[in-house]
Amino acid sequence: MHLLRVQVPDFRGLKNIDITFEKDFSPSIFPLGSQNGGGKSTLLQLIFVLLHCSVDEDKKQFLQNMLEGFKICDGQEKRVLAIVDIWDGEKIVKIDFFSYNNDFSLKQILALESKKSNIDEDYFDFSVPTYSTQLKSVKNKISNLEAQKNNLVKILRRLDMITEIEDNEERRQRIKREIINIQQLGLIAGFPELVSVMRPSEILSIKDVKQLQHQITQRLESSEINLRRYHKECKIIEEIWKKSIEYLQSENMRHICNYSIDRSSNDKRYEALLCHLNNIDSTEIENFLTQISYKIFLAAPSTQIFLFLPPDSRKLLFRNSSNGNRNYYGILEAARSELPGLFTYDFLAVELLIESFKDARDRDFREAIKTGSYGNSYQSLINDLNLLLGNKRINLNEDFSGVNFQLDNNGETIELYPEDLSHGELKRLSIYIWLKSRNIKDAIVLMDEVEIAFHPDWQYQIISDLKEWAPSNQYILATHSYALCEALTPAHVKEIEPKLIKSESNITNES
Repeated sequence: MHLLRVQVPDFRGLKNIDITFEKDFSPSIFPLGSQNGGGKSTLLQLIFVLLHCSVDEDKKQFLQNMLEGFKICDGQEKRVLAIVDIWDGEKIVKIDFFSYNNDFSLKQILALESKKSNIDEDYFDFSVPTYSTQLKSVKNKISNLEAQKNNLVKILRRLDMITEIEDNEERRQRIKREIINIQQLGLIAGFPELVSVMRPSEILSIKDVKQLQHQITQRLESSEINLRRYHKECKIIEEIWKKSIEYLQSENMRHICNYSIDRSSNDKRYEALLCHLNNIDSTEIENFLTQISYKIFLAAPSTQIFLFLPPDSRKLLFRNSSNGNRNYYGILEAARSELPGLFTYDFLAVELLIESFKDARDRDFREAIKTGSYGNSYQSLINDLNLLLGNKRINLNEDFSGVNFQLDNNGETIELYPEDLSHGELKRLSIYIWLKSRNIKDAIVLMDEVEIAFHPDWQYQIISDLKEWAPSNQYILATHSYALCEALTPAHVKEIEPKLIKSESNITNES
């Protein structure tokens, strides 16, 4: 996969963005430069969530977070969010992401199909976030009514047995026991009108029991009427949704999700995010979007503000962070577990290192089972990591609880502590192990501020590192570093306003 072009007309601080990334350039590494406030991070995050989160329902919440506030102007029906051109190895596929005012878009689309089916589209509440939510709501109502109906039938059976008892005193005692049992079993849960009358002290005669049976029978009939109505509604929703999907497919379009432009407002409006794909058969679209979602990655410092996290979470950055996971970094950690394509430059990716060691060990063991001789995956990994560290050595603790470092100094082995390794060394190691452990190949890798903690020589060197570590990937590196940009040809470097300012040393050298 290769990102060829991205256009963003107007999103947050991004204005009139139109950047091309030539597929024939070698290496396929493109620094994206600007001064602070240029919107580089916003652009990378937008590309990432659009391509990584548009297929999986569980990830669409991150798109909804990112798009809050993206409003369609009054009097307009549609607003373009971004246009992305992807080279899949054979052809160029253009994906247009755009928002519709939900009151216009989906209602109009569904109305076309509902008229063909003689279904009244005004029957539905088109303001709900998504039709899957509406369908889920109706199915929950059906489930609750089914449970209530079964409880009412059980109550009637118990009361029927009471009416057959002839002895008055025995009947009164039985009534008390049965009413208490009914209450304890929770059979009248959800029926406040029955709770108020079904008391052991108030139901003492056959007449009372029959009157109660009549009330319950009426409630049962009402439940059955509602059940029939909700089953019909469920069927109609499924039918209209099915036809709307068929309509969108015929137009090479997909409905991605709905989102709120202002969650804090009582008057919530929902916009619909859709996409349209060109130069691809409609039967291939779902598979194409799924493939892209597995081939797009974002790496960024954990100190970055991530716009795809819940808007309220960003406010937590200015609050006391002692409240467990209710802090920004706790929310970020939870998001990382849900977004396999996201990587943050932590101090040292210990979990990834341990996971990589275990994976190498398991490959060696499988090799032993298959051939009778252990493989060398574990030792190769150790050798690769040690090569990165120069005269320092890394090893896995025997109990797999962590890693340790040692220094070879004139034949003497010295144990190293965290403070003995630079931030840059640990970050370089983390990036390497992330690319290797996730087996990231033939992918689009977006990296934000990769130069942080690197000496200028290493900022220059990271280009060669990426080329060596995973050469089949395309890398787009949002950066402030002129040294990093110098490692490539000027044509590789893409800039957005305000553009990078050359340092005095650079200007002097050029002159």
